[in-house]
Amino acid sequence: MTTTGTENLRVAEQLREASRLLESQGASTYRVHAYQRAADAVAALPRDVRRLYEAEGVRGLDAIPGVGLGIASAISEMLVSGRWPLLERLRGEARPEELLQMIPGVGPGLAHRIHERLHVDTLEGLEEAASDGRLETVPGVGSRRVAGIRASLESMLRRSPRQAGAASLPPVATLLEVDREYRERASAGTLRLIAPRRFNPSGEAWLPILHTSRPPWHFTVLYSNTALAHQLKRTRDWVVVFFYDGDHVERQCTIVTETRGELQGERVVRGREAECRAHYADAEQTVQ
Repeated sequence: MTTTGTENLRVAEQLREASRLLESQGASTYRVHAYQRAADAVAALPRDVRRLYEAEGVRGLDAIPGVGLGIASAISEMLVSGRWPLLERLRGEARPEELLQMIPGVGPGLAHRIHERLHVDTLEGLEEAASDGRLETVPGVGSRRVAGIRASLESMLRRSPRQAGAASLPPVATLLEVDREYRERASAGTLRLIAPRRFNPSGEAWLPILHTSRPPWHFTVLYSNTALAHQLKRTRDWVVVFFYDGDHVERQCTIVTETRGELQGERVVRGREAECRAHYADAEQTVQ
């Protein structure tokens, strides 16, 4: 088999594995079939997928029939890092801090702080945080470092950084509804359990995973499995929601129980507190 065929089949097999895992974990047939179609397209591609990416970037991958922007971005991460965070997440093997250390100037300490503060676990997610101002909220990260990280990511991902706010977001009401579904079903024991690799020396399958949809959005939901969540005993409170649009472009947010202020005791989408206040105020008015 040629090197070209080997590379394409390696990418295709990762896409097929994601499709199989999504199906076994109860994801929508839309998502399951999308990754399967993309796998077939990459396997049949007459051109080496890496050379295509090196020549044309994500735009070239997006142009492969059956792929689309979100899966093209996923393939770019496979080619750049040799890893795919979504697949690792589905397996229970996510190691986001190691991935973040691939960026020049991001050592173990900074990678840990970025992940703990922002819950970012993909290169694309880090790029978005660098563009919308969140990265500068991490201790030890100033504007000069942010500019360096953005330049590195632009070069690695071979495309322009995303513009802040360019992508639409699900309404907070939808996110809170998905959060409620996850916590209720996790409590009832009706969700598939995976065995996370991190902070789980016994290998126990304890982490519930939910795949659900609220058109046009698709969601993958898990309790936070970060060092800080374990330290503060919030592993059954902090919920990480990954959401995907029709092109399978991935973004994420964290939902927690607020511990202070006017929203104390309420579930809140971090970074969207003002919208949550308006949501709860509207709900209270409706009840009255």
